[in-house]
Amino acid sequence: MATFPSFSNPVPPPAPAGAADDLSFDVTEADFRQTVLERSLDVPVLLDCWAPWCGPCRNLKPVLEKLVQDYGGRFVLAKLNTDEAPQISAALQIRSIPLVVLFVGGRPVDQFMGAQPEGTVRKFLDKHLGPQVSEAEALRLEAAEAPDAETAEAILHEALQVEPRNAAVLLDLAERVIARGGLDEAERVLAAVPADQRKDRHAGLLKRIELARNRPQGDPATLTARIAANGKDFEARFALAAILAYESDFNAAFDQLLEVVLRDKAEWREKARKQLVEWFDACPDPAVVSRGRRYLGMYLN
Repeated sequence: MATFPSFSNPVPPPAPAGAADDLSFDVTEADFRQTVLERSLDVPVLLDCWAPWCGPCRNLKPVLEKLVQDYGGRFVLAKLNTDEAPQISAALQIRSIPLVVLFVGGRPVDQFMGAQPEGTVRKFLDKHLGPQVSEAEALRLEAAEAPDAETAEAILHEALQVEPRNAAVLLDLAERVIARGGLDEAERVLAAVPADQRKDRHAGLLKRIELARNRPQGDPATLTARIAANGKDFEARFALAAILAYESDFNAAFDQLLEVVLRDKAEWREKARKQLVEWFDACPDPAVVSRGRRYLGMYLN
């Protein structure tokens, strides 16, 4: 990163609200302190140092103006005509243009020179601002922090208004709908996921719908008594595990099948292994899945 000289006077408190409200604006020596230094105390300011005679500057300008709109206020773009700003040019030690300088917290923190392509400028910005998040993704993250399930669903529906085929949003919504028992609705949501994005999570949610629709036969108390009387009653363990999975108690369901893997060395063990692998994809709790996989690996070795 380049080293910049300090400006002669300390940066005063931030300017009143309303100064330089646009995302992209021209800056002069007269208002540089207010529109760049003071503004950068509140939001990163990307300073584009250019001149009318500079061909590469004309090539870079539309790239920067597009990006400031794409990033939606995560930074602002200040454009400085260096021919009309000799003191600022000297302070920044400008030797070549276009020069683009990022100001954060009232000081320059990084820069690049030349008419860089859009992808390169995005990487430069993301290094300091973090990767750009789409509006739909931002709403998805907001839904994850919602105070209740109803609010979360409403936010996810809002995200789908912005991006109807966003797979991550659709999958989050389907999971919420399954949790409240809306199985038909969840199926319709999953059907909207683009075919090329239907991966493990999509398959797992379909399996959860299947489990929720087909309550296994058997009485849990009776099955538990059978297992207590005979730890190798694998038929009872499978039946109890199916009921527990239906009730979304995957941790207990996994435990029953892991006991089969531990106690049997033949047909029942393989049957339990296959069922566990299938249910790992259906379980919504990564920690429970991780524990199940770990113990399965231990018991098989």
